[in-house]
Amino acid sequence: MNNLVWFRNDLRTQDNQSLFQACEKSGKTIGVYCIDPRQFELTKYGFKKTEKFRAKFLLETIRELKNNLENLNIALFVFFEKPEIAIPKLVEEHQITSVFLQKEWTSEEVLINNNVKKQISNCQFIETYDQFLFHPDAIPYQNFNLIPAVFTDFRKKCEKESKIQKCVAIERKPAENLVSSSPILPTLEDLGFESFKTNKNTVFPFRGGENQALKRMENYFFETENLSQYKKTRNGLIGESYSSKFSPWLANGSISARTIYWEIQSYENEICKNEDTYWLVFELIWRDYFKYISLKHGNNIFKLDGILQNKYDWKTNQKAFREWAFGNTREPFVNANMIELLKTGFMSNRGRQNVASFWAKEWEQDWRIGAAYFESMLIDYDVHSNYGNWIYNAGVGNDPRDRKFNIKRQAEMYDADGKYQKLWLNPDIL
Repeated sequence: MNNLVWFRNDLRTQDNQSLFQACEKSGKTIGVYCIDPRQFELTKYGFKKTEKFRAKFLLETIRELKNNLENLNIALFVFFEKPEIAIPKLVEEHQITSVFLQKEWTSEEVLINNNVKKQISNCQFIETYDQFLFHPDAIPYQNFNLIPAVFTDFRKKCEKESKIQKCVAIERKPAENLVSSSPILPTLEDLGFESFKTNKNTVFPFRGGENQALKRMENYFFETENLSQYKKTRNGLIGESYSSKFSPWLANGSISARTIYWEIQSYENEICKNEDTYWLVFELIWRDYFKYISLKHGNNIFKLDGILQNKYDWKTNQKAFREWAFGNTREPFVNANMIELLKTGFMSNRGRQNVASFWAKEWEQDWRIGAAYFESMLIDYDVHSNYGNWIYNAGVGNDPRDRKFNIKRQAEMYDADGKYQKLWLNPDIL
């Protein structure tokens, strides 16, 4: 009677419910991560489902997870293989009777879950919601259909009536729990990419992994006290300090939203409590909200008419896509942001809203192409936040005002001196 933790987007040892539950049970505990080859295939739009930036970040994260688990005397098996092929073999070899994993609900993840379960008998699957700030059992809604259509209503009710769980700590297993697993991990070249150097102008010069996430949190909070200016600076465009930059680590679960929340509470007790410190919690609640919207609406977040069933005359133009993706539109602010994405795999929140509004509202192009391109390129791609934001910006989601950005005005407000545009539109960059 042994236990398997199937890691997916919960690539951490601290505050990991699946790992905690597995370690509480009798028998040996091992971990597995499957780098799914399907994630690196070409999409129907002609670009890879996952590009080199997130692939590199993922490999760095897995390496760190493997080391951190071994410090707990837990082996991590890593396969560059479909889970439905790798996991049944591992279950049989190690006499696994319980598989612990983070609960997922979007279609691709559910399909893979079901495929794996079909291959395995006499094994219990324990799935736990573990990617929220407000756990589904703690929110003041009896079922997901009651999640409000407006974020503010959700936020206010949850802030008033929901408690945030404490983090769980995983104790070190006895030495005999550690079994041998392959010390060789896949490389970027194995995944079909050439190795590359991080762009010198990137605002995200960080590596993947749980330790790196905790290091960034310590730096952003206590070493620099940048958290005390978070709301004032979060719409910045240049440099690593303008926002927390937690999103890539949150996206693959190298750090939990709860860990960040409780560290904010410590910061407020020890250093400073103001509107800025609260605003980071506010953004974590937005992240939760998009997850609940996808729980409520299911696959409608991926459909052209979105969750509102709004009909627009969407266009699909390859030339327009190339101009947008490579920063050759008539709007310098859009171009600068798209070139930053192309060269670094990252873009500010302000930039994302502008380029999405331009693609969907100015050019009226099929928003799903833009969403798929973001999925490919972004280091911090998260299915719920990405598609939630895209349907919001395209007028088929949770924006009650269906706003359209005045991009020239936005550039004047957020890049008044043109420094950001000069940085990325510089011919040396291109």
